[in-house]
Amino acid sequence: MIENNLVLVGQVVKTPKLSTSPAGIHHCQFSIEHRSIQNEAGLNRQAFVRMQVVATGEWSQHLTRDLTAGSNIKVSGFINRHESRNGNPLLVLHAQQIEMIN
Repeated sequence: MIENNLVLVGQVVKTPKLSTSPAGIHHCQFSIEHRSIQNEAGLNRQAFVRMQVVATGEWSQHLTRDLTAGSNIKVSGFINRHESRNGNPLLVLHAQQIEMIN
């Protein structure tokens, strides 16, 4: 298996949206915003990213109850390319684990 793992800590930007595919698979979609200062080549650098997150399966239904805009979370999963409605490529984090951070 080839590695594709991403762990991102940040804040939920919008209240998650729950949907169900025609095959009956549940999806929860939301965006997470990460801001930090990272050290690169001995210098501090501001890091900022806003990334779409998708959680798929039965467990994703419970996320809408617990996640709200402003929630601090840690998301672990893999990244995959999606296309926006206008055909632009997007990197999306497919969540395999989500932890609430107080």
